[in-house]
Amino acid sequence: MTTILQTQIPYNPLSTKALPGIQPLAPQDWLLPDDAFSAQMKERERLLAHHRDQVLMLADHAMPAAQELLHLVLEHLYPQHRGDQLERLDESGIELDWEDPLGTLGRITQQDFCILEKQGDEHVMTGAVLCFPASWTLSEKYLKPLIGIHQTVAEYDVGIGKRVQRLFNGVQVGRPLWRFNSLWYHDPSLFQPRSQHQPRDKVNEAEAGYMRSEKQMILRLPESRAVVFCIHTHVVTRANVFAQWGKQ
Repeated sequence: MTTILQTQIPYNPLSTKALPGIQPLAPQDWLLPDDAFSAQMKERERLLAHHRDQVLMLADHAMPAAQELLHLVLEHLYPQHRGDQLERLDESGIELDWEDPLGTLGRITQQDFCILEKQGDEHVMTGAVLCFPASWTLSEKYLKPLIGIHQTVAEYDVGIGKRVQRLFNGVQVGRPLWRFNSLWYHDPSLFQPRSQHQPRDKVNEAEAGYMRSEKQMILRLPESRAVVFCIHTHVVTRANVFAQWGKQ
């Protein structure tokens, strides 16, 4: 397997913020490509072709939200596209399939996307294209509410759960939010699913060679009112992290 790495992370992943650590995000900073774009897109193509049932799930009733999200991404990242064909940023030709909006999204941008729709008092994951899971499995989170999605996160207690639900209730159209996480890994692979019933690999942080950091963004779709959780995955060598940000 080819190792796919960025050379930098566009924020300081060594700084720490208490959960949920949310900040405002400038709308133009939503879908920023980076130096790993071409290599990550090839890996996404491979996963969608050979592991589609593991990386893409969509409830029938979430199709309108998924199509709305595809339209929004095209408007933001490919404003010059016309018809059902586009030239991806790495100059690959891509056919748009509006009956497979999440599959199309997975082939035109680096980010993963989870769609969450309000059902009762909670937001439920009704669709996702998740090519780069970091120690979790889409099938175990699909059609679960926020508290169920995060049940294996030790820090995600009832209080944090209520705060996150308020964020999802309150996020406004055109005013996205973001946070980041960062963990040391021995394995730089992008596709790392792990069942919630399996123990997490123990990592010696002082010896791990790679930092994996997700820029996680939250935005609201204007028509369906669904909330999108968007993930941009960075994997950078230990040496490059410290060269860029120094030791904290």
